[in-house]
Amino acid sequence: MNKKLAAALSGGAVLMAALTGCSSGGGSDNSDKLDAWAKQVCDAVQPQAKKIADANAAIQKQTSDNSAPADVQKTDAKAFQDMSDAYKAIGAAVNSAGAPDVDNGKKKQQDAVRELNQIGASYASLKKQVDELDTKDQAKFADGLKDIATQLDKLSTTGNDALKNLEEGDVGKAMAKQESCKSASSSASATAG
Repeated sequence: MNKKLAAALSGGAVLMAALTGCSSGGGSDNSDKLDAWAKQVCDAVQPQAKKIADANAAIQKQTSDNSAPADVQKTDAKAFQDMSDAYKAIGAAVNSAGAPDVDNGKKKQQDAVRELNQIGASYASLKKQVDELDTKDQAKFADGLKDIATQLDKLSTTGNDALKNLEEGDVGKAMAKQESCKSASSSASATAG
């Protein structure tokens, strides 16, 4: 019943991997200013990536048990709230870091912040929907979870273009050098499996 939800959630880990710059190669020609920007963002992302990974793990654990609908509802609602808070916090971190010192840095930063806030709002909406599910009727509950899983699937496969755009080129190289981005991406990719 809840397996589709768990599968859809692993897509959220893909989004986190994009955010943490783990796919970027190294590079040594970045400015100190860009490295400082990347460090500020990566240091702020790390605890949020862990929060998202933990929320994914909680939902996947709940789906692997044959849990009562009320327990699934409680776990899912808390996980979606945690994810919403984490994406909003990452957006705030990217916003407070300012624009990276690259071409179109300001636009890239603003687009990424807007996207992160939209993702946070989407998770808040999913939390509200989970809260409203009827846990006394197993069939209705299962149908409701399927709808949520479908939305979650869409959320995980769309909406990270601005993040990719922000992290291309020198920004990605600077982020890839940061220890906190490396550990954030490893906790995110651990939940993708």
